[in-house]
Amino acid sequence: MFARDAKNHEEVWLLDRLDEYGFEDPAFRSRDYVLAVDEDTNERAGFARLRVHAGDTTDGDERVCEFTNIGVLTDWRGRGVGAHLLEYLVEDARTQGLDEAYALTDEPEYLKQFGFDRVDEADLPSPLGDRLSATREYQPDAEPLRVAFDAFEVPERLRRRFADDHGEDDDADTAEDFGIDSDSATYKYDTGG
Repeated sequence: MFARDAKNHEEVWLLDRLDEYGFEDPAFRSRDYVLAVDEDTNERAGFARLRVHAGDTTDGDERVCEFTNIGVLTDWRGRGVGAHLLEYLVEDARTQGLDEAYALTDEPEYLKQFGFDRVDEADLPSPLGDRLSATREYQPDAEPLRVAFDAFEVPERLRRRFADDHGEDDDADTAEDFGIDSDSATYKYDTGG
């Protein structure tokens, strides 16, 4: 499994998933999304968006980073896919010079395990107060959360779950990988020689 930036030709797939999950994205741009992709099958397993809101420079506001529309396909849930998407978003935001992110979600407990904390609505930077109101139109229980990237951490159990599910800890080559029958220690394939 790996995470990568979405490609332009995946726009329809993303829009279909957003509709399927009931997510709204009035400022949709496929280039803002990240996909989790299975390296063996090339199957898309999840998606997430990093949205950077430009601050009002006349008021001295800085840019605000928002993680939004995080979704993992049903068949891939419980395998650490969401954790890998979040980790990718954090690294991407760091490279853009940001040091924290907000999320407006109706699943706060999921994000809290990564170091996100609840934020009082009155303390939300612009434009997240308006975004929270808009988000509550389709997620009535949405809560504002914030994470400082220095506090972000993927729980070890999620890393293990992902590695166990995909055999990433088992890198040792076996005799079978080289066409050797380990029971009789002879070559299984005629090499023509």
